[in-house]
Amino acid sequence: MLPGSNRINEVYSSGTMNTKEKEKYIEEFDFPFCDEASKYEKVAKIGQGTFGEVFKARDKSSHKKFVAMKKVLMDNEKEGFPITALREIRILQLLKHENVVNLIEICRTKATQFNKYRSTFYLVFDFCEHDLAGLLSNVNVKFSLGEIKKVMQQLLNGLYYIHSNKILHRDMKAANVLITKNGILKLADFGLARAFSVNKNGQANRYTNRVVTLWYRPPELLLGDRNYGPPVDLWGAGCIMAEMWTRSPIMQGNTEQQQLTLISQLCGSITPEVWPGVENLELYNKMDLPKGQKRKVKERLKPYVKDPYACDLLDKLLVLNPSKRYDSDSALNHDFFWTDPMPCDLSKMLAQHTQSMFEYLAPPRRPGHMRVHHHHQGGAGAAGPTTRPSSSMDSGYQDRVF
Repeated sequence: MLPGSNRINEVYSSGTMNTKEKEKYIEEFDFPFCDEASKYEKVAKIGQGTFGEVFKARDKSSHKKFVAMKKVLMDNEKEGFPITALREIRILQLLKHENVVNLIEICRTKATQFNKYRSTFYLVFDFCEHDLAGLLSNVNVKFSLGEIKKVMQQLLNGLYYIHSNKILHRDMKAANVLITKNGILKLADFGLARAFSVNKNGQANRYTNRVVTLWYRPPELLLGDRNYGPPVDLWGAGCIMAEMWTRSPIMQGNTEQQQLTLISQLCGSITPEVWPGVENLELYNKMDLPKGQKRKVKERLKPYVKDPYACDLLDKLLVLNPSKRYDSDSALNHDFFWTDPMPCDLSKMLAQHTQSMFEYLAPPRRPGHMRVHHHHQGGAGAAGPTTRPSSSMDSGYQDRVF
């Protein structure tokens, strides 16, 4: 029997509960499904985004054990526990893999008069010492080619696993790639993730296209596609891979229109010739898509990416047509991972850096690495913005119709 259930039955039978009784009942009620947050001691804030704050915390019962605590935003308390958080929890309970962040438990603060009898809930994860954006922002962190291969191999392994389990991440970016001090990579932040299905009856899915941080958003989402799948995550993987050399996001648009322009300048004009059926996407005729642009992925990346196999894999990930874009299985079998130097352990390199590195704690990374010649108004893609895209820039992130 749940704690307090006798009192609940009394209340239901009498139909009455005065304010003092209610306050006492709430204060004494012990949530049967989660521990108290007081078992952890917050050490530092390590992240903040549209979907809440993340803290590094110490387990009081074992002073050496650290965890990450992600606060659940209770925006509309009248609706109770947010459906988006429930979805994230359900997905994280399903996914158990070395390259996916591990959810330990859900905990909450005790409801008392001091917090108006509203518990705050936290998702508690295994602690990872770094995120990839934080590492790339530090000029003293230098990845060898073998180490870059290890990062990408683990990232693609994680994607292969979640896609095999019919889950889309939908927010691939360097800040959502965590790395432990032992060099193990974990895909993190499943706040925008969802299950997907391949409809055999030909009926199209109707997923929201207001997902993925702007700089990592693939062309199909920018053009309004709602019947998408795993290729959206592989575009993000390509952007992250290029960043391993450029140390800065390669396409830094301020608007969806500008992002499409930058994509066209790098990957060539978006036309039905290279992408059959693109003309049927909702925004194809509403966006100003540059004409006559040649594909320049290899040409533009060669100054940074000296390895020809790496250039070739990038060329196969950053493909406009999602049906022609490499999937994680094809990418993992690419020669890039099977030629010298082979993927090698990251722990020795990371051991040189004792301080944790997270994007939230780092200064903005230098923009403007991927300069292009542009002839359009506004100079999109020159230096780009000096900070990463915020929720205010992409107000569509508030559109949580999934």
